[in-house]
Order: sequence, then C-alpha cells, then structure tokens
Amino acid sequence: MLVLTRKLGEEILIDGNITIRVVDCGRNRVRLAIDAPPSVRILREELAKRVEPAFIAEQVDLSTTEFIAPLTPC
Repeated sequence: MLVLTRKLGEEILIDGNITIRVVDCGRNRVRLAIDAPPSVRILREELAKRVEPAFIAEQVDLSTTEFIAPLTPC
C-alpha cells in the first residue's frame, strides 16, 4: 500500500488516466474528486462489500468458472 500526503487542491495521478484531487478537508473528513474513464468502476468500500459479490456472480459462468467479462478493481 502506498500512503501519500496531499494538501487541499493537490492531485494524485494513477496510470496516466485517473486523477484524484483533494477538494476539501475538515471535520475528520476528506473530500476527494475522482476523474476516471467510464470503464473504471469506482465504489465506496461499504458499497463494494454489498455490491461486489453480486457483481462477481453475474460475471462468472458457473459451468466453466471462467470470467465472462474482466473485473476492474475498486
């Protein structure tokens, strides 16, 4: 895991096509703006824990246990 320190307005660039910007800090929270291609699936952790098992089940052909469509990390 990479841990970075950023100030308000600063950005992180991932793989040349995903930008994460710190847009607000305060009250024990940080607001982030994420700019990514539509093909990149972005979910908050608590939603991913509920959604991902169902999403994976939809993508797997149980007869061959091969993925029908590639999964993207959250």
